[in-house]
Amino acid sequence: MTNDAVKTKRTGRLAPVSLERLPWWVLIVLLLGLLIAYNVVTSTTYSDTLKFLWVGVKLTILSTLVAYAVATVIGLITGLGRVSTNPIFYTVSTLYVEVVRGIPILVQLIYWAFVVTPLLIDGVNGLGDFLTARVSTGFLFNLGQSFAALSIQGIDMSVRGVLGLAVAYGAYEAEVFRAGIESIERGQMEAARSLGMSYFQAMRYVILPQAIRRVLPPLGNDFISMLKDSSLLSALAIRELTQLGKLNRARTFRTFETWNMVAFLYLVMTLCLSMGVKAMERRLSIE
Repeated sequence: MTNDAVKTKRTGRLAPVSLERLPWWVLIVLLLGLLIAYNVVTSTTYSDTLKFLWVGVKLTILSTLVAYAVATVIGLITGLGRVSTNPIFYTVSTLYVEVVRGIPILVQLIYWAFVVTPLLIDGVNGLGDFLTARVSTGFLFNLGQSFAALSIQGIDMSVRGVLGLAVAYGAYEAEVFRAGIESIERGQMEAARSLGMSYFQAMRYVILPQAIRRVLPPLGNDFISMLKDSSLLSALAIRELTQLGKLNRARTFRTFETWNMVAFLYLVMTLCLSMGVKAMERRLSIE
């Protein structure tokens, strides 16, 4: 310990922080944020742009939350299939992961919106016609009429986009869960089976709790990625943040102010989520 360090320890003062260790990137981001906030307060152009984009912020967050919840469920089921010894379950899960990860997300969104959804509606209509032709009264007859009357116009584009985003990210979440499950020592499964547990009981009570704890940080990072990739929903004319940015630029011709605000709002959301993920990682590392 140097003399300066001993003197600092005795006097109780904090050691000076070197300029090289200062988080300059944080200071720069804060400065840019203060500049944007100042413009919002003082400039009517920025304040009007923020009011116009705020609806898109809420729809972006809602779409991300719903899509991520569905993607997590899909990923967990598919991840279990990727480590399953059942050949059918394994083959279907692997086929889904390899195909979905090999197609760009934007192409998948368009495909789900304009190809898969109409095919599903045609299938539901056919099932409705089948039920009404076989049953004349009762619950099945009413259900068949409802199915037969369903049209593609009744499926909102935001529902199609969120479903496509969830299916696209479900393949990536499946690989996260698979890696987490395989990171658990094989002896724990063998010990659980030796105690009389079935495979599903051992996976439910022994393997999955530990695996989920390990995959929480990468799941959080994927949530941040999905928030940013939700901008691809603008290709389907869904009025999320990016789409409203396009509309605001078209109606005001204020390109600089509009995209400054759009970029700033995305940055605020992603930085908040990043801080949450880092806090979760620190807590898990301490525990």
